[in-house]
Amino acid sequence: MTSPAFDVDSFLSQPLTARIATHGPTVRPVWFLWEDGAFWVLTGPWARLFDHVRSNPRVALVVDVCDIATGLVQQVIARGDAELVPFDVPRGRRKLVRYLGADESRWDERFVHYLHDSPSDRGTVWLRLVPDSLTAQDLSYSSTA
Repeated sequence: MTSPAFDVDSFLSQPLTARIATHGPTVRPVWFLWEDGAFWVLTGPWARLFDHVRSNPRVALVVDVCDIATGLVQQVIARGDAELVPFDVPRGRRKLVRYLGADESRWDERFVHYLHDSPSDRGTVWLRLVPDSLTAQDLSYSSTA
């Protein structure tokens, strides 16, 4: 049975948590930005993700929802080689606004630091994943009996 299609860009524009897997295997939850056909994840030398990607850039990433009350079940699975690229504040702000809201004065201070600390001091970079493969499935069902 073929699953119905859904709007992947709209799905990935929601403030959902992705899980990214690296060699090891290691899986961790991450906030992400889907922009320009790529997943953007904030990382740096303080995180194991940074070292894992430097030693082996092959990753898998999944974003999904499963709401048993409504029957909404959708998933996007991406695979490819990630790269570590320089951090830029405008993209960082767009990512944080989607999760924390537009009022930066209400953000937890640790998130504000990512935008205002010098990336060269902290070592903040983007993990950028342009997927080799991207699979989207809508496995939703009727929740009424």
